[in-house]
Amino acid sequence: MNTNPSPLFAGVDVGWASARVGLYDRDGTRRAFAVRPIRQFRPRALFVEQSSADIWAAIAAAMDEALTEAGAEPEDVAAIGVDATCSLVAVGQDGAPVSVAEDGDPARDIIMWMDHRAGAEAREINATGDPALAYVGGEVSIEMELPKVLWMKRRLPERHAGVTRYHDLADHIVWRMTGADVAGVCALTCKWNWLAHEERFSETLLEAVGLGDLPAKVPAEVRPVGSVAGGLSAEAAEALGLAAGIPVATGLIDAHAGGLALVGAAPEGAMALISGTSNCHMVTSAEAVMVPGVWGPYLGAMLPGRWLAEGGQSATGSLLDWTLRQSSAFPGLQAEAEAGGTTVYALLNARVAELMAREPYPAATLHVLPDHHGNRSPRADPEARGGVVGLTMEEGPEALARLYLATIEALAYGTRHIIETMNASGHRVARLVMCGGGTKNPLLLRVHADAIGLDIDLAEDEDAVTLGSGILAAAASGAFPSIAEAAAAMARPGGRVAADPAARAYHDAKYRVFLDLYDQQRAARAAMSAFT
Repeated sequence: MNTNPSPLFAGVDVGWASARVGLYDRDGTRRAFAVRPIRQFRPRALFVEQSSADIWAAIAAAMDEALTEAGAEPEDVAAIGVDATCSLVAVGQDGAPVSVAEDGDPARDIIMWMDHRAGAEAREINATGDPALAYVGGEVSIEMELPKVLWMKRRLPERHAGVTRYHDLADHIVWRMTGADVAGVCALTCKWNWLAHEERFSETLLEAVGLGDLPAKVPAEVRPVGSVAGGLSAEAAEALGLAAGIPVATGLIDAHAGGLALVGAAPEGAMALISGTSNCHMVTSAEAVMVPGVWGPYLGAMLPGRWLAEGGQSATGSLLDWTLRQSSAFPGLQAEAEAGGTTVYALLNARVAELMAREPYPAATLHVLPDHHGNRSPRADPEARGGVVGLTMEEGPEALARLYLATIEALAYGTRHIIETMNASGHRVARLVMCGGGTKNPLLLRVHADAIGLDIDLAEDEDAVTLGSGILAAAASGAFPSIAEAAAAMARPGGRVAADPAARAYHDAKYRVFLDLYDQQRAARAAMSAFT
């Protein structure tokens, strides 16, 4: 039996590469944590797909391990919260998967958020100029769901016709757990252009692009963050090793679960930065604030009663990984890391420190534009491309360390650009709270604090996203009167990384170059547009 007298709250977090389960008690102490990998399918450039069956199996395996680690019985878990990436799931008659793959593989029923196949469809939606687009920063993103659904209807019309429900992934998992035909306000508002403040889709927008059938293919009932979607079904309870009937909260997008944990108790003036494969920048306000190129404002999408603005960078951790792998020095560093029981990133951080001992600013003349996978915010330009300016004939680990530092600086400038754009439109971001994989890298944290000019606060729990789903579960169970009170009780602050004022002049100068690089890249793209 569970030796902790408090009931346990299960947080289920499905990221791009793994499913995680955390078990938390009433004060937010993590009693168990388990991870299982999930698959991605990349049949060709821009296409990224997943399998809902594979994800469900990973959740079940992780839940089993977590229960064992906690020494818990099924009845010890009082409720479940779920978050996931904002990926599109296609469901057919009797709950059967509908393939989103061009080759018809029935296992691949998910178009991932990072899939960029629907560029033409996104442009068509934006060309309507519909007033609803004001609530996504003026333009729908290629990473949202309407372009993907329109791609399905145009490219795979028979399969689209056979879809009885399109789900966002978190809502799909909740449906798999409960059988309840409901959607959470979070994903439907943030990724489907559903207007939460008016409780409707824009009929003019849908009709203009031929998606008048969409409302019939998504759940009609939309429930708020922290509410109960339904009770755990007997079938799901058996699969997960839990008691049937326990409440399952409405789903959240993974970044929003992290934001809930980071700023849910004190949202005023705070930005939650969820750092991982990509970055999400979450700010809430009492009133709606329109920010060009920044998604939102969305009413109640992360915290009930507050408007959410969501900036983002499409490739951050993934861009660093990609940059390292391109270097001829990477295999040697990888072998050195394995032999020494450390990581390539730790070795590179040490080499950057060696460079800084000789050169105060080792990347002063090396500039990176980190738009390799487009620019989500604030440019809202999926066709943007990355670049490096200032290359020399230097090679080997030292050259890679220099490029690595320049890439981290560029990612920090991207976040600075988002914050400055938000503040220019009426937000007042004065506090930065960060979670995710990036927080495990001390160099990345220090560069971000210095480049942005704000101290960075960290969460005590190293996996704040999964904790956010645990907070959801606690609120849905009735253990706390509100989301805010659940967050205040369960999410505790960690350390702080202080910004160095002495670094400001350097970063101000390099930030101006960063902004110019985009204009230069855009001009080059225009010059060659006739040939692409």
